[in-house]
Amino acid sequence: MNRIPFNRPCQTGNEQQYMAQALANGHISGDGPFTKKCHELLTNAHKCAATLLTTSCTHALEMSALLLDIKPGDEVILPSFTFVSTANAFVLRGARPIFADVRPDTLNLDETRLETLITPRTRVIVPVHYAGVGCEMDAICAIAANHGIAVVEDNAHGLFGKYRGRLLGTFGALSTLSFHETKNFHCGEGGALIINDHTLVERAEIIREKGTNRSRFFRGQVDKYTWIDIGSSYLPSDLLAAYLLAQLEAREYVLAARRRIYEYYLKNLADWAAANGVQLPIIPDVCESSYHMFYMLLPSLAHRTKLIAHLREHGIMSVFHYLPLHLSPVGRSFGYREGDCPVTENVSDRLLRLPFYNDLTEDELQRIVATIQTVNWK
Repeated sequence: MNRIPFNRPCQTGNEQQYMAQALANGHISGDGPFTKKCHELLTNAHKCAATLLTTSCTHALEMSALLLDIKPGDEVILPSFTFVSTANAFVLRGARPIFADVRPDTLNLDETRLETLITPRTRVIVPVHYAGVGCEMDAICAIAANHGIAVVEDNAHGLFGKYRGRLLGTFGALSTLSFHETKNFHCGEGGALIINDHTLVERAEIIREKGTNRSRFFRGQVDKYTWIDIGSSYLPSDLLAAYLLAQLEAREYVLAARRRIYEYYLKNLADWAAANGVQLPIIPDVCESSYHMFYMLLPSLAHRTKLIAHLREHGIMSVFHYLPLHLSPVGRSFGYREGDCPVTENVSDRLLRLPFYNDLTEDELQRIVATIQTVNWK
């Protein structure tokens, strides 16, 4: 019996050719020819002021905190149901995370409760487009604008997804992308900062280049470069950018492949889910998903544990997702307790993610669905 992994990084065709070309170019450090091509593709797609590739989405978030001058005592609102990087990037600058609960349908930040979390110390709101389904950005941006608060979109899941016909990542002053091997588009490890506020572009280049004006030097705008701001080394190798460019150029194929898998699960698990009290993902009419994952919300933690074990016995790997950040040791150190984000606490115990990668075959999908349908809850 062949094992079906939870994730498998998939090539689209030109990755090795482009990496060989990068080697032949003799420039494999940061900001080489392939990095520039990725910048151009992503900037044109988002119609943004600039794009900067980074070594990870985590580093793109850290750059956001630096660009927005986050200081000790500032508050940043973000969902508790997210990866730790979303919080860490701002906590590193001394900010206090204000954990928001999520909606029970999309598992995105609950915009109806957002205003109650705002204080005079609130500097940033960080909506996370969970599973590649857009948050209610009209409401979130209106609230942020009314209070003079910046919006940074954590779009690690949602590249090329849309909200009301507009690409995710184009609503906030800044947005961040992930190109980790588990993401729709990947290069092993990588990320990007999408800059929609043109006033932040020059400083972003400086922060990304260790706090120097090295980028201006290479453009011939200054005759030497020096240390002028805080920063770090956030540039990925041009080898990684070469791999990534091949992925991005195949975006229509990738999105179609992932939609096929998502829709197969949705169609073939619908009756079983309804009969077993299982909630399947919801995509609101105003959203176009990036189809980053397929998850199920089981009736209880015990049901989830049973199904994960059942699938594993049949050579199928499935996983759960985020543990609530507000109940982590660090979250508790900020004073959070059980009951502070009840929807997050509830769904975290029940969510199960199914295998999802571009070349998952129909035979494999049939096997996964059939195995799910034979689980014995007793």
